[in-house]
Amino acid sequence: MAQLASAEPGVAIAPRLRPAPAPSDSEPLLRIDSSLVQVPVHVTNAMGMSVDGLKVDNFRILEDRVEQTISSFSMDDAPVSIGFLFDSSGSMKSKMKKSAEAAAAFFRTANPEDEFFLIEFNDRARLIEPFTVDSDALYRQIVHTRPTGRTTLIDALYLAIGQMKNARHMRKAIVILSDGGDNWSRRSGRELKGALLEADVQVYAMGIFDREMRTAEERNGPRLLDEITEETGGRHYPVADLEQLPDISARIGRELRNQYLLGYHPSNVTRDGKYRQVVVKLATPDAHDLRTYYRRGYYAPAD
Repeated sequence: MAQLASAEPGVAIAPRLRPAPAPSDSEPLLRIDSSLVQVPVHVTNAMGMSVDGLKVDNFRILEDRVEQTISSFSMDDAPVSIGFLFDSSGSMKSKMKKSAEAAAAFFRTANPEDEFFLIEFNDRARLIEPFTVDSDALYRQIVHTRPTGRTTLIDALYLAIGQMKNARHMRKAIVILSDGGDNWSRRSGRELKGALLEADVQVYAMGIFDREMRTAEERNGPRLLDEITEETGGRHYPVADLEQLPDISARIGRELRNQYLLGYHPSNVTRDGKYRQVVVKLATPDAHDLRTYYRRGYYAPAD
């Protein structure tokens, strides 16, 4: 099975000024134009619930260990371009009903301007529905899915990254619903790491894992989803009970719409195309009880 190489977790930036390296020709999650970096940040408490009401003074941003001045700050329900990646491999047969309910719960959190595409993956990854504001169209496709074959999760992610080039909104996310590790992709996890660092997208996952994991691919599934989501500032929710699946799906939808957007003009204006590490710190009395989720770096523009 293809494994994702270990890496530091992942920030968001506006349209890139240098082309992304092959095989991914997408833009970064840490959005950057010639002068502005914008970092979406999700904050949770010790119970894992979203924390709102924070002010600009409650945040600090460092780039390559140098503190930056936050020049813009907002928290609103901005529209999102979302790719829904649905595992239709044979092992999903007994989980289809709750998985369809989870998809419906997620789509109910959408705002009217959100757009979605649907990718199903088993022996191969397929774009089933291109970008549309009609989430019901995706749901109708999902309820008619007939699970079969193996799992090409990594190939599905590459297909989603490519599809995101057609996104209309600044904020982009991929939501994965899968019950195991990758065991059939042509691409490798090592390649995926580079593509995710370049991609302007947050990844969330619902991992429906069997209690008894017989193969190496199954045993690596949780770690693979952990690394993919952490790399992009998203989250992985392992699903211990199928009855929890719709609630977890709805929670992910709400999290996508409860993020702070911090902007700054980097003090390092060198256009060298190098990777810049970003650290977001909280300046609140209870900061030790809170957790932040954000992408941890970006590539600077290059001349």
